Amino acid sequence: MKKQIYTISIYTENNLGLLNRISSIFLKRHINIESLTASSSEIENVTRLIIVAHLTEEKVKKVIGQIEKQIEVIKAYYHTNEESIYIQSALFKIKSNLLFDERQIQNIIKNSNAQIVTVSPEFFVIEKSGRKEEIDALYDELLPFGIMQFVRSGRISVTKEEMKISELLKKQLN
Repeated sequence: MKKQIYTISIYTENNLGLLNRISSIFLKRHINIESLTASSSEIENVTRLIIVAHLTEEKVKKVIGQIEKQIEVIKAYYHTNEESIYIQSALFKIKSNLLFDERQIQNIIKNSNAQIVTVSPEFFVIEKSGRKEEIDALYDELLPFGIMQFVRSGRISVTKEEMKISELLKKQLN
């Protein structure tokens, strides 16, 4: 079977130690987690974890099975990139003098659809949301000018198809 990128969505109660137990499922199978994001979900008091990993469909099915054995996990799903709409966000901190001295920086920001979120006498911060490749391209363009700090979020995603998680929860609660 061919390896590919999968986005795993896990709907769960937000309990102490659960993230550790879920990440150990990946560790035991020698699967590297490319990205991990936790947030509230569309359902009150339910947390959604989004994990991105590069593996085969056979392996992702086994991982989902192990994840769903965790008591606090309500439901876990996996999707390919083609089945999802996804982005990441990144922040770039650059020396302020470059914003005015290097006209090219302004063009890079404009052409990449990035935004300046703050400017101070010492530095300015650029925010870029998009696909990993877009953020990598902006990083490569800014690198020759000197990046003081860089941070990237994990993937956030929604599926193209409707997920019936709300209906599933209602059935479980009745």
